[in-house]
Amino acid sequence: MAHMLGAYSLPPADATEETQDLCDQVKTQVEKKTGVNYVEYTAVESRFQVVAGINYLIKVHVGGANYIHLEIFQEMRNGGKNSLTKVKDHQTKDSPLEPF
Repeated sequence: MAHMLGAYSLPPADATEETQDLCDQVKTQVEKKTGVNYVEYTAVESRFQVVAGINYLIKVHVGGANYIHLEIFQEMRNGGKNSLTKVKDHQTKDSPLEPF
């Protein structure tokens, strides 16, 4: 996987159990921001960026042809606390996973 400090990893990688766990930790925040309670909520792929912690971009399948993109920040301190930074809804399976 090609990666430069400060840049997002290329190409997006398939989601892992750890990726899904990150998504699950911020699901309540995602639902609050979008106003939707997701029955289906499955991480599909992700990219990351090393900064003063780690920024994750994650594509999440939320049912049918619907996807959302999440940006989650994982702190290096404070026990690696994860927080939702942004949500981009109305995405599709083919929407590129890029910073927003």
